[in-house]
Amino acid sequence: MIVVHHLNNSRSQRVLWLLEELGLDYEVKRYQRDPKTMLAPASLKAVHPLGKSPVITDGANTIAESGAIIDYLVERYGNGRLIPAAGTPEKLRWTYWLHFAEGSAMPPLLMKLVFDKVESSPMPFFVKPIARGIASKVKSSFILPNINSQLAYMEAELENTKWFAGNEFTAADIQMSFPLEAAAMRGGLDERLPKLTAFLQRIHARPAYQRALERGGPYDFAK
Repeated sequence: MIVVHHLNNSRSQRVLWLLEELGLDYEVKRYQRDPKTMLAPASLKAVHPLGKSPVITDGANTIAESGAIIDYLVERYGNGRLIPAAGTPEKLRWTYWLHFAEGSAMPPLLMKLVFDKVESSPMPFFVKPIARGIASKVKSSFILPNINSQLAYMEAELENTKWFAGNEFTAADIQMSFPLEAAAMRGGLDERLPKLTAFLQRIHARPAYQRALERGGPYDFAK
């Protein structure tokens, strides 16, 4: 039995969605973030030394990292589903977007979240203008330009194809869902980017996506 060690409001929601798309049986073991720090509980370290989510166990195998989990599940249980044929341009795009999601798209979004918290967190009055000034400068000069550039790039990539790897829905779209949902909440993705907006509407309407939400519980993209 595949066990998904599921942390609330985390990337592990994508793993549940993939399992639903593949029609596989699985068990969900739930973990809750600390309400103050928003960090994962220490009990996750019993599963994987880093104590982070997503992580799955499948018999003797323990697999962490979203991309590695998706690759493992599609290769072992997909029977050719949700992945383009080897040697095709679509397979090359599939591999690219599988890694782009966490390697390029998420870092500036995570940095924005951190610096947003710096601006809004309580602090001594004499430190506040300095800290907020630094945070604002970093966001305006580095973080936001990077996010805007990446969103424009992704929008352009969907001009000629319905999905990221091509005209067929694949696991690469599942992987790309998290950064785009995060961008829609805090990174400037709105109706000015119609292709990406339509992509989010399509994935949210998929029955497997809805079933994953039912299994995983409430999912706040803003966290």
